[in-house]
Amino acid sequence: MPVPLVCHSEVDVLIIGAGPAGLMCANALANARVNVRIVDQRAFKITAGHDDGIAPRTIEVLQSYGLAERLLRESCQLHLAAFYDPSSTGGIELTNRISNITAPSARYPFEAALHQGAIQDIFIDSMTPLGVEVERSTRPTSIELSKDESELTDPTSHPVCVTLQKLGKSEDESREEIIHAKFVVGGDGARSWTRKQLDITMDGEQSNSTWGVVDLTADTDFPDVRNKTFIHSNHGSVIFVPREKDRIRIYVQLEANDVIDPVSGRVDKEKIGPEQILKTAQKALEPYKVIRKSEFLWWTIYSVGQRVASQFSIKNRVFIAGDACHTHSPKAGQGMNASINDSRNLAWKISLVVRGWADMSLLSTYESERRKFALDLIAFDKMWAALVCGKPLTVPSSNGVSPDHFLKTFQTDFTTGVEIHYQPSVAVNDRNQELAVGLVLGKRVPPHKLMRAADACPFELQDLLPSDCLFKLLVFTGDFSDPLQQARVESMVTDMQKPESFLNRYATLENPRFDVITISKGQKYEFSFLRLPTLLRSHWSKVFIDDTDATGSFGGGGYSYYGVGSEGVLVAVRLDGYVGAIEPLNRVEVLDAYFASFMKIAAQA
Repeated sequence: MPVPLVCHSEVDVLIIGAGPAGLMCANALANARVNVRIVDQRAFKITAGHDDGIAPRTIEVLQSYGLAERLLRESCQLHLAAFYDPSSTGGIELTNRISNITAPSARYPFEAALHQGAIQDIFIDSMTPLGVEVERSTRPTSIELSKDESELTDPTSHPVCVTLQKLGKSEDESREEIIHAKFVVGGDGARSWTRKQLDITMDGEQSNSTWGVVDLTADTDFPDVRNKTFIHSNHGSVIFVPREKDRIRIYVQLEANDVIDPVSGRVDKEKIGPEQILKTAQKALEPYKVIRKSEFLWWTIYSVGQRVASQFSIKNRVFIAGDACHTHSPKAGQGMNASINDSRNLAWKISLVVRGWADMSLLSTYESERRKFALDLIAFDKMWAALVCGKPLTVPSSNGVSPDHFLKTFQTDFTTGVEIHYQPSVAVNDRNQELAVGLVLGKRVPPHKLMRAADACPFELQDLLPSDCLFKLLVFTGDFSDPLQQARVESMVTDMQKPESFLNRYATLENPRFDVITISKGQKYEFSFLRLPTLLRSHWSKVFIDDTDATGSFGGGGYSYYGVGSEGVLVAVRLDGYVGAIEPLNRVEVLDAYFASFMKIAAQA
């Protein structure tokens, strides 16, 4: 018999696991032209079920990669939320309907629902033309991290060695491959092989509730079947989520004794099936009827632990993301959203280090930013899951869930993702917040419409912040027709053009690292963008005015919305759309210091 061959290879980033976290990371790195590979031991991609909710902030993230249009075309939009409680005559009755999203700064004031397989296809189809495909039927068997500190701190080295086994290969093909990687990302789920190999613990506890989930199409007289609906009944809790193509998802609270193996303490799917899950839901939904009209598209039973990994990275070389580093109930709809945003946070930092643009220290902010979010998520999930699973107040119990309390908790902005706030670090300055109170340091840039100066074409500011590996510099010039303000702006431009300025220290003509976007006060019928200094109008499409559109129906008020005064301000936006630093126009050295904390000086040609 032929001896199995072993081949060696090098890669910048190896991603283990092709779920939402892994695919988002691979797509982001591929778009950044980083040499990346992604492997998954499953032979086939998933085609149904699993996570299905996309929050407003995650839609914004997909929009920054040009992927939101497809998501919105294929998905179901959830604009309303309905709430049902026990009626006085038995059964359930409607108690309230409200907007599903209450965050005032949400660009997309709704959730999108689409099965995880279709969402993963969006990432796969985006990165395939860039030469990155999921290597399936491939599993890691060992991982070794160098102990040589000089190698670990050298961003050009490949200190992580991963052995891959290719399943199902014929005898004359290579069965093993040893990959030498600069970085490894484990996006391999709640039972993460990567996490276990690194002896990273998951801290927390197992939830005491068990739920069943079924995806189906149905005939029903339930009036809120096309809204996201929370039902507290005397027979348990149910959650309805409308889905694409007339499908619905039903979450059903189950009795633990019916589904938990008393010996192992784990869910036993042999004890109950989708028909029993649906019957339990039907009982809780009385007097309404839900009758299955198709085969079950997908179903599962789960009892999820609420846990957070003790570490999200090892030596800034091996990282874990998504369910590999935090698990919680799906009641708040954060599983896939947290995973995608973990990878979004990590990928831009890895890409800068691989390109030689940033110091390794920047990678430490991944754990400090995303682990805090995970801890906050678990705290919220514990509170929310307890309310969802609790008995309704009408049941003879002093601990029943009040509809008002339930509604108030639902209306928190936490689940939309738009309120995520990263604390000060090398990537988030903590100075000059008062100069732009609506652009919060450590939070994403909120949406607002501006007019392009050259042609009065309306633009959403977030669309000027695409994921293109460039820091965005928002220059609020104030009223450039005012001679005093004009002098202030021209002095700032002079400072920014000095050799020691961050623009010249960290960028070259061949490798621009910054995109200057100018936002002036003025009226579309009078403003001339050609009066601005050349630095502030690198192209006619880069200059905007804070005015209404030609019909006067939207736009304007941007300076007020962002809390910027007449004296103007300069705002540095990170590659992930979060505000990194703010400076007055006469203090360019503030940004010099900000970028010096993690950027590397550009090599001159």
